Amino acid sequence: MKIAAVRPFPVWVGTRNQLLVKIETDEGLFGWGESGLSSREKAVAGAIEHYAQFLVGRDPMRIGALWQEMYRSQYFEGGRVLTAAMSAIDIALHDIKGKALGVPVYDLLGGKQRDHVPTFATTAAEPGEAMIDQARQLIEAGWDCIRFMSTGQESPDLLDPRRSLAETARWMVRAREELGTDVSLGIDYHHRLSVAEAASFCQRMPKGTLDFLEEPIRDETPTAYEALRRLTDVPFAIGEEFSSKWQFLPFIERDIHQFNRIDVCNVGGLTEAMKVAGWSEAHYVDLMPHNPLGPVCTAATIHLAAAVPNFAWLETRSSPVERHLGFDSSEIFPVQPRLEGAVYPVSDAPGLGIEVDEKALTREPFRFWEAPHLKRPDGSVTNW
Repeated sequence: MKIAAVRPFPVWVGTRNQLLVKIETDEGLFGWGESGLSSREKAVAGAIEHYAQFLVGRDPMRIGALWQEMYRSQYFEGGRVLTAAMSAIDIALHDIKGKALGVPVYDLLGGKQRDHVPTFATTAAEPGEAMIDQARQLIEAGWDCIRFMSTGQESPDLLDPRRSLAETARWMVRAREELGTDVSLGIDYHHRLSVAEAASFCQRMPKGTLDFLEEPIRDETPTAYEALRRLTDVPFAIGEEFSSKWQFLPFIERDIHQFNRIDVCNVGGLTEAMKVAGWSEAHYVDLMPHNPLGPVCTAATIHLAAAVPNFAWLETRSSPVERHLGFDSSEIFPVQPRLEGAVYPVSDAPGLGIEVDEKALTREPFRFWEAPHLKRPDGSVTNW
């Protein structure tokens, strides 16, 4: 069996673009993968077209060797664009291999360790009464882990970090008081704070308010996270933007964080994700995968979650308070993972266990989309 075509599909699904990749073989088998570099899909599609030049004609079963060839056979190796392209290709190759052998992808990763995958859900409302009401809905629907978003998350142009953290901290305290201690609560700050701001945020709340703080600061400097760790005891959930095992290295080896927000569509696919998972296990760090994309990403991440021992929760965007997003269109993805309460059952179907309607997929063309370019009140640029 040989690879016959590698086809990127940058298309609009729901309220954002998705970049899917279809790898076809000369025996009629094909696999689907997904890239996670949102809002830069054209750049990744270009990288996939470069890789296709030497992947066509190769053996799709040699996933590890092809991964190494894609990573190493160029002077400028690595980087988020290239590893996002590699991720989509790697996931599609696992889909093909599972179908060829008649086994689910988790069997290629060592076998199933759990029958269902627990998830955490996110409230859609900013901190306030509506946020707490949504959290109650999620608890009633079966969730025992809920993530909140910070004040200012919906702003199209302005963010004052100090004002945001003060308001958000007040509502986090209120949420814990209202929701009790049986539910795990966390917040995503989308790396919008400095070390001092993140420390101030944590110090405004009593111990036990938060079970995790997600992406409080930028990750480029691990020593900055070490400084923040000295200033707070709130567990950190970070890594969704990490694009290799090497980027995870200092955080795991220095015991800086407690949850890995690994993204199989950014880190280098399932091949790289399994290496990070084993490394994390040695340091008692649990996986808490990033999963904001489409059903292909969800399916691949479920197989990862099924195959590793050190797992906490999988992000889901399909809760009762977020279904308007449309990322999981049933028309485009007639067979896809479906929540049963607050968990995903682990599919035993060969490959990823998903189906894509290619005609429906291409009905909505790619649209250029930019994340908000946020500024502080003084006019300076800040993080989105």
